[in-house]
Amino acid sequence: MRTKNPYKIFLTFVIIFSGTSLIRGQVFLDVETGFAATGYNDVRVPGTSGTIFSLKDDLDARTDLFYRIRTGYIFNDRHTLSLLFAPLTIESKGINAFDIYFQDQTFNSGEDITGTYKFNSYRFTYRYDLVRKDKTRFGIGFTAKIRDAMIRLGSPSTSSEIKNLGFVPIINFRLDWQTGEKIGLLFEGDALAAPQGRAEDVLLAVTYNVSNNFRFKAGYRILEGGADNDEVYNFALINYGAIGFVWLMK
Repeated sequence: MRTKNPYKIFLTFVIIFSGTSLIRGQVFLDVETGFAATGYNDVRVPGTSGTIFSLKDDLDARTDLFYRIRTGYIFNDRHTLSLLFAPLTIESKGINAFDIYFQDQTFNSGEDITGTYKFNSYRFTYRYDLVRKDKTRFGIGFTAKIRDAMIRLGSPSTSSEIKNLGFVPIINFRLDWQTGEKIGLLFEGDALAAPQGRAEDVLLAVTYNVSNNFRFKAGYRILEGGADNDEVYNFALINYGAIGFVWLMK
């Protein structure tokens, strides 16, 4: 059965989310950018009969800019609803040293190859703060994730790609610790492992409070995971150098 368009699903989340304005609370905007670099990215398509190769080691993966936008609503002081849009596309280029059978095509050794790895993420999250103190806040919740993924190989003579669009449930967590009047530590993310695969998207950052409603953050984010099945084998790790800000709107 064909999965619905992720943009329509995300828009549905926005409409549902906008209804929370009837509840007394606070809207926030969380924007993040920086550089994304591939740690590893191993691929085999089909998962049982394709040629295993690396978009990092067998080709040269670019380090590229990224951005993420999260908007959310905090109500009754402990409940948070949020929507995240996190696009990611990384290109790899090089001359393959061996024949690669990928999807329905064979890429001969010695060809110029361009690999495109896309992993766009749309997430709706609910989190409840179990700990709510002056300097420490810790919460745990649930994320409904729409994964819009694609891997493409292209050469001067041929091209082939595989797409995957699906729903993934993930556990969400967040630890916000104010170590001083303006400086703090933030540890947050989504993570889950299952027999079919795993997914982790975690940030460790230093925060700086400009005011009660605005603060900067800078740190390291890791995106790691993948799947191993008959259709595709793919496990990737992406390293992020991230900076951003969080704005609490009255």
